[in-house]
Amino acid sequence: MTVADPFLWLEDVEGEKALGWVRGENARSLGRLEADPRYQRLYDTVLAIITAEDRIPYPMFLGDGLSNFWQDGRHVRGLSRRTSLASYRTAEPQWETIYDLDALAAAEGRNWVAAGASILPPDDRLAMVALSDGGKDAVTLREFDIAARGFVDGGFALPEGKQNATWLDADTLLVGRDWGPGTMTASGYPYIVKSWRRGAPLDAAEEIFRGTADDVSVRIGVLRDPDGAVRGLVATRAVDFFASERFLLGDAGPIRLPLPGRASLQAFVSGQMVFSLEEAWERHGATYPSGALVSLDLAQCRADIEAAEATLIYAPGPRETIEGVAATRSVLLVAIYRNVRGSAVAYRHEQSAWQASPLPLPENASVQLIAASERDEQAFVDVAGYLLPNTLYLADLAADTAEPVKSMPARFDGSQAAVEQFDAISKDGTAVPYFVVRPRDLALDGNAPTLLYGYGGFQVSMNPAYSGALGKMWIEPGGVYVVANIRGGGEFGPEWHQAALKAHRQRAFDDFIAVAEDLVRRKITSPRRLGIMGGSNGGLLMGAMLTQRPELFRAIVCQVPLLDMLRYHKLLAGASWMAEYGDPDKPQEAAFLKAISPYHNLRAGTAYPEVFFLTSTKDDRVHPGHARKMAAKMASMGLPFLYYENIDGGHAAAANLKERARRNALEFTYLFQKLVD
Repeated sequence: MTVADPFLWLEDVEGEKALGWVRGENARSLGRLEADPRYQRLYDTVLAIITAEDRIPYPMFLGDGLSNFWQDGRHVRGLSRRTSLASYRTAEPQWETIYDLDALAAAEGRNWVAAGASILPPDDRLAMVALSDGGKDAVTLREFDIAARGFVDGGFALPEGKQNATWLDADTLLVGRDWGPGTMTASGYPYIVKSWRRGAPLDAAEEIFRGTADDVSVRIGVLRDPDGAVRGLVATRAVDFFASERFLLGDAGPIRLPLPGRASLQAFVSGQMVFSLEEAWERHGATYPSGALVSLDLAQCRADIEAAEATLIYAPGPRETIEGVAATRSVLLVAIYRNVRGSAVAYRHEQSAWQASPLPLPENASVQLIAASERDEQAFVDVAGYLLPNTLYLADLAADTAEPVKSMPARFDGSQAAVEQFDAISKDGTAVPYFVVRPRDLALDGNAPTLLYGYGGFQVSMNPAYSGALGKMWIEPGGVYVVANIRGGGEFGPEWHQAALKAHRQRAFDDFIAVAEDLVRRKITSPRRLGIMGGSNGGLLMGAMLTQRPELFRAIVCQVPLLDMLRYHKLLAGASWMAEYGDPDKPQEAAFLKAISPYHNLRAGTAYPEVFFLTSTKDDRVHPGHARKMAAKMASMGLPFLYYENIDGGHAAAANLKERARRNALEFTYLFQKLVD
């Protein structure tokens, strides 16, 4: 569907005219928000909390010790460091710096953002460190010697691109990247993986697997035993954002695994490949439901793929979902949520079956699997709630025990607050849960400043979490904070997500509206005091709320949003999301996309709330043109809005802690102006 667009010039990310417009809007909005005396107080509050020295240093297992990536007031970009487990358990661990990203950025004159690392087991000495310039998804990859604490002279190095590299052995990388014209998908990701030997030029790398240009991407995973020996390679060809084909690679050629398209490889333990199912699967007369966790024996698959049997690990019931999977040396650890409350269960593969042992952890809280050791049976698990500061547990899965080892101090006074869970009834009769964090003595007169948060996409769950900054800025002063668990998310498994795909996206919007209306019905708040916030797919949600129910909200914080749903697939990574939203080039799908597209549903003369758009010039996932064009169109109609585009920051709209503090302070200054004043 072709629609005339007078603001296409704003899609020129680094164009002089477009950036001139950005600077003008930034100056206007920052001039108002930063002049508010609350701004500096909020900025100082957030920065102090997110750089506090007594935060939990979340660990990863590294060799015979632990590593941690740390950011604070002196290291806003961060440093990688390590210590022993014994030292970590003390009140003041003795850390050894591996590398300092702030120092590297200063030395090289780049705004480096850490983007992860691929580490070669079992000795965990060599790493391919990913560095992002300003927070982009495109990264530079460099080989790093952890023991020597330096980049390897003449080692593996890959120039910037949307790429991935996995260690096969100390002298071989499996690399997916741009190999030249025609080697990247329409979504901007690699579909050809090559084996690159140490010392050989990159153009001498040998192809080992390829998908097609119509795929989203292709990656290869290495299956290793606990001592690091390679047991197999699994190529995953993502034919769309959710559906994939998986192949075991070997001398006889690729063997396609007999899994449904919507399934994900989660772990390899005790010779078992563990998969989560996002759709029902029939295999040898048995039906494994959507949302279940199953395993396939690697040896059986190699010997006779047609005869290989699947084994059920766990099938969630109603209002349940699996939120995390990790593996130690011989144990599978699974985070299971029931009605948006977490637990952790250890599974052992014994006599061709999986035996379950729940871990003793606090109830009625979120449970997140942080790290698992492939050398032994230890794992770190984090437990938190809206008013419960994070506590890190060290689990010994050999004994099915868990003990707290680190706790975050309370960042705000939550003693006068309470947490409740309600259900709102959506337009089609579906019960939609939501959490309310409110003052204990809240007067139900509709006058409470209330911030409602939502996402509703890509099977991402909005589970209870502790936010010291939000608590200090909003909850402690008496504000109400609400999180809506709408369809499109993963709170109740794949079906909860799939209920809002494509032509059914309106269901997610209806769910969010139902929660907002329920808050008003309960007299917790009123449209005059109700603000909403969401980013990325949640930014699309915010745009839909702006255009569909403008009278219901006083404030809208719209972060790194999708807003032009007829061109999203032509912008950056947008083509990879057509399985979520639909294909605008197909007339029938373009029709429903236009119906929900905020950019195409603005109406001159409508009384809209003053929305606050936030994006980043260097977001190479969701194009900043979405927010730019929406704001410019509103300006042409004389409609109110604020706009801030961080020149760096990537999809998080903040490249370091100071930028994050600034973004948060701007958002909450705006919320105070709109909902409290």
